[in-house]
Amino acid sequence: MNIKQAYLGMIKAFPGGWDAMAAALGFTRDALENRIYERKGQDLHVQTALQMQSFSGTHLFAEAIATAAGGTFVKLPIVDAVDNEDISVKFHELYAELGELSVEFTTITKAGEIDKREQERVNSIVDRMHKTMDELRVLTFNVYCHETKRMTLARGVKHG
Repeated sequence: MNIKQAYLGMIKAFPGGWDAMAAALGFTRDALENRIYERKGQDLHVQTALQMQSFSGTHLFAEAIATAAGGTFVKLPIVDAVDNEDISVKFHELYAELGELSVEFTTITKAGEIDKREQERVNSIVDRMHKTMDELRVLTFNVYCHETKRMTLARGVKHG
């Protein structure tokens, strides 16, 4: 997803669409369209995009920025009470995704060349695996780390 697609997705997700999002931001519809489509030398400021993301209840802007930087946006789970069973469930999800990747790899490499559509399918599976691994990490820290150690370890997470 590119940044313009994220903007359009946030507008679509906001009840009332274009007109309501423009009003919520204090713009006219034309002013918002000019910023989204970069007309008349205008563009959308990051703060406005973050506000749109908040209004729309999505993470589309964060996802687009992560994609533009060559990474993947992962919303970490909010956990209160977790146990080893939750961790086990997450491991099983990861195993299933690895199996899916293995099947996809076997299928797409038979021809000796991977096309754009196949690349997108592999990227989608791998992105889900990254998300699952990060969720697994957070659950593990919540179960097995002391509070201060958990916070330090979670902050040290880097994606790339």
